[in-house]
Amino acid sequence: MIRRRQFLIALGASALRTSTLALAQPQAPKIPHIGYLSQGSMASNGAFLNAFKDALRELGYVEGRNIAIDVTWAGKAAYEFPNLAATLVKTNPAAIVTTCVPSTKAAKSATQFIPVVMSVDGDPVASGLVASLARPGANVTGTSTLFEELIPKHLEFLKLAVPKVRNVAVLVNPEALISPYFLNKFGDSAHQIGVKLVSAEARVPTDFEAAFAHMKKQRADAFVVLTEAFMAGQVQRIVTLAGVYKLPGIYGFREFAEAGGLMSYGLSYRDYYKGVARYVDKVLKGTKPADLPVEQPTKIELVINKTTAQALGVSLPGALLARADKVIE
Repeated sequence: MIRRRQFLIALGASALRTSTLALAQPQAPKIPHIGYLSQGSMASNGAFLNAFKDALRELGYVEGRNIAIDVTWAGKAAYEFPNLAATLVKTNPAAIVTTCVPSTKAAKSATQFIPVVMSVDGDPVASGLVASLARPGANVTGTSTLFEELIPKHLEFLKLAVPKVRNVAVLVNPEALISPYFLNKFGDSAHQIGVKLVSAEARVPTDFEAAFAHMKKQRADAFVVLTEAFMAGQVQRIVTLAGVYKLPGIYGFREFAEAGGLMSYGLSYRDYYKGVARYVDKVLKGTKPADLPVEQPTKIELVINKTTAQALGVSLPGALLARADKVIE
């Protein structure tokens, strides 16, 4: 009996030590999990997602190590955003990143508590996403671009670079949500400066060769590229074909001019997503979206690639070069 009692006491003490040691072991920190809600797929819209991940890494967030990103693609079906957002909210992410007005509206409708960090084109106030830029209110904040306001300048700069331009082609992804709206805006601006628009479509990378051949067939004197994710992911392919077909082009992202495009007027999409990542960092650290004013680009740059102009046989006027923020020799 005594031995049995001693055995039970020793067993209990051992269990107590084991329990105490277990409690004393440091618990692995919980990795924050964020949602990413976008149209398209990785193949079509991956350029923006990769830029966002790169920006997070610069802030110290490495996917799989100290952050988890749940990516949800809507494909071509924007009407799916409400269901996709509702499903995403059920996983209780620390924040949701949205990439267009429809996805942001869906996320805002799906939750009043989870921070929503938007990256949209257009006016978030007019779209009903925030109360004001300075005081967003509720749970939505983030960044918005001014691409639609730059459209008249794109055509103006093309006409300065190629004074005899009569036909301007718009290289467009017809599956992008913004395409119909942007095409209408280009049409209005083209009418005002007296040029005719033609369109060339590319849905997948293999479409670009035919798109450029179509531009030539339509007697396009120059072309412009819509600012959206699919085109941003095809920088080198587009710039190379512009050189092959000897077509001067203007782009909305600086990356095109740096890769050999004639000129760009806008911003760097990689720099833009650094802003999105900063907002995610702030909300993960506890700042309320209502306390974070919506950020819009403050630096819109005209970048001209003089080497490409020479290769295309384009004689750039001094007035245009003088307006450039950067000239690539």
